Amino acid sequence: MAQTPSLDAAILQTASLRDYGTLLKPGVMSLVVFTGAAGVWMAPGHLHPFYQFITILCIALGSGAGAALNMWYDRDIDAIMARTQKRPIPAGRVAGDDALALGLMLAAASVGMLALAVSFLAAAWLAFAIFFYAVVYTMWLKRSTAQNIVIGGLAGALPALIGWVAVSPEPALMPWLMVLLVFLWTPPHFWALALYRHGDYAEAKIPMLPVTAGIQSTKRHILAYTVLLVAASFTPLFAGAGMAYAIGAALLGANFLRHALRVFRSDEPRVAMRMFGFSILYLFVLFGILLGEHLFVGFSNA
Repeated sequence: MAQTPSLDAAILQTASLRDYGTLLKPGVMSLVVFTGAAGVWMAPGHLHPFYQFITILCIALGSGAGAALNMWYDRDIDAIMARTQKRPIPAGRVAGDDALALGLMLAAASVGMLALAVSFLAAAWLAFAIFFYAVVYTMWLKRSTAQNIVIGGLAGALPALIGWVAVSPEPALMPWLMVLLVFLWTPPHFWALALYRHGDYAEAKIPMLPVTAGIQSTKRHILAYTVLLVAASFTPLFAGAGMAYAIGAALLGANFLRHALRVFRSDEPRVAMRMFGFSILYLFVLFGILLGEHLFVGFSNA
């Protein structure tokens, strides 16, 4: 077995600010912040720009908290997988206890600030999202079931709802449809990466779908969830979205389906990675069109 850096080494390389930033998974955070901001800016009612900023900041800090706790708990398997061996903890640049302390402090700060400054309801949803990602997904689902990313995807789907209820606590359909879109988007997005990296997950004994059910079954699941996602992408039309969004959803959905079909028909791993890359663009653009139509064209929220 390959030697891995000791996670409890007495002497660590000097950690940089970049290392601590890496613990927060800034790539994931950017998508979380964007969907959360969309919820803030689409919700009916008025929230002072300063408190809008506080809300979005707390969503970002909460996302970073969950990421740091995830990297702290997963430091053993991160040291095994080629994709994650260079992360700050397995590479020996940040101590596990420091990552744990950072995650807990950011979780407390983000939830506490959001509750005291903006909304107890939004803070409660943020606390639930952090707990669900760090405990339910990371500590339980990820290592116990091939449906880990399906169920665990709920945590990443909640920021739009958190942003919305920070402005308007009244029940509404649109924020839940936004949650649904991210929830259905997560499995094909992550399974495309898992197809490319299935050897890593097998080595670390993580029951991702390609490991437990095989490559072909994963491809069928990707295609099925893509169809569900594309169908669900039109549901905001029932909550006030208009023609610009409908056209955008149709074009983006057709491209997503094209990628899923290519993955289904191909044995080339890089085809899956191209789908993974497009899936990130897909969600950014889909939410961007929805938000842009609301801000510049206007539609009634439901």
